Amino acid sequence: MKINIKFDYTFICKAVLHEQLEALGLEYKLNNLGEVEFQKKLSALEIENIKEAFNKYGIEILANPQNVLVERIKDVITELISDPEKSRKYNVSSYLADELNYSYAHLSSVFSEITYSSIENFIILKKIDLAKHLIIHEDFTLTEIAHQLNYSSVAHLSAQFKKTTGLTPSAFQRIIKKRQEIE
Repeated sequence: MKINIKFDYTFICKAVLHEQLEALGLEYKLNNLGEVEFQKKLSALEIENIKEAFNKYGIEILANPQNVLVERIKDVITELISDPEKSRKYNVSSYLADELNYSYAHLSSVFSEITYSSIENFIILKKIDLAKHLIIHEDFTLTEIAHQLNYSSVAHLSAQFKKTTGLTPSAFQRIIKKRQEIE
């Protein structure tokens, strides 16, 4: 027997951080996803214990400020793309600059330097991931998905989907439906 489940990654990450930091008896504050502020300076042993506790869940402490900024860029983009109202209301470059208090040129430069890819490419990949999720888990038409992801047309969504996955959204839908019928 199989069941389908849906994850809220932000909730899961916050719950894991909370659980692990509470178990270590540390006073902290979660400022935003990807940033924990401690009430006191941590000892080397406490930092090592945190690393060990987090490592079990694939969470790592970032030491390089540029890596931290890249993760924040990714988080802000993911948040923006996941909120259809926000994504229609804001231009990505302006939103990133406003949220992170850096010029978009600086953010783009750091992102490219660290990831060897562009912010624009990351946005496309995130949109296609979300489109796949919506195709699999929701009963939306491609028109509704294109609208929700702020594409100008279904053709634009289809072109990016095919370029990224090698399949059209319709072909992807058919494959998913066949797999679900077999299960």
